[in-house]
Amino acid sequence: MEIELQDVSHIYNEGNAFEKVALKNINLTIGENEFIGIIGHTGSGKSTLVQHLNALNLPTSGDIFVDGINTKEDGQNKRNIRKNVGLVFQYPEYQLFEETIYKDIAFGPGNLGCSEEEIEERVKWACKMVDLDFERAKEVSPFDVSGGQKRRAAIAGVLAMKPKFLVLDEPTAGLDPKGRDDILENINNLYKEENMTIILVSHSMEEIARLVNRIIVLEHGEILMDGKPKEVFARHRELREVGLNVPQITQLMIMLKERGMDVPTDVLTVDEGERVLKEFLRRSKC
Repeated sequence: MEIELQDVSHIYNEGNAFEKVALKNINLTIGENEFIGIIGHTGSGKSTLVQHLNALNLPTSGDIFVDGINTKEDGQNKRNIRKNVGLVFQYPEYQLFEETIYKDIAFGPGNLGCSEEEIEERVKWACKMVDLDFERAKEVSPFDVSGGQKRRAAIAGVLAMKPKFLVLDEPTAGLDPKGRDDILENINNLYKEENMTIILVSHSMEEIARLVNRIIVLEHGEILMDGKPKEVFARHRELREVGLNVPQITQLMIMLKERGMDVPTDVLTVDEGERVLKEFLRRSKC
């Protein structure tokens, strides 16, 4: 199963004074069991792109196929697309509306026509995936829990649809450090344990470097780069030219290299950086 974009462009307010080209000639294939990070400065087209993946937005020109189904098709085909591609918006807790967390998570499976027994199983599984207490979820209102718990409940509501692809648009926005780390751990576990394809939009280069195995860089609605994290972050000068940066540990390694220290500059995580610096100090003493 894959998502394929062929020459996709999207224009807002086409034909009037407020016309804006948001996407331009995007060609992209997303396969099974990928963990993709999408980065780009504000207005680069990230949110517009991911909203095309489950037919929430349709291309002005070009085509998008999800498991061979064109997103422009109506009826049951579009319903199947949205079942297979789950989209979690930025601040998804604003979409919570039911009396209890359980009912909110169960809403999607209910719309799919699942039996009560299957709905309960899906809710239990989704709660487990995001570390929510299932028994408490049956009683508590989504409006009476913390911001982090609301975010988990909203993500669980999408997971209960059992999508093959999970698209998350800035899922940690507005959370404190612990809430952010917990949500990212949940997302990483979904990728590792459930073989789910994850597409993550983020402004945090540290999040992207630590989690994903492929990065897509957008600039003015076009794909500027598409490659493995080390390949993309190696082009740090080009990234800076478009208002992006590299992880802080990578910045440190670049600075040390420029000052004459024999260290690699393709270090992306703090753990890796610690190992590299310890090895450098060991060699320096020899």
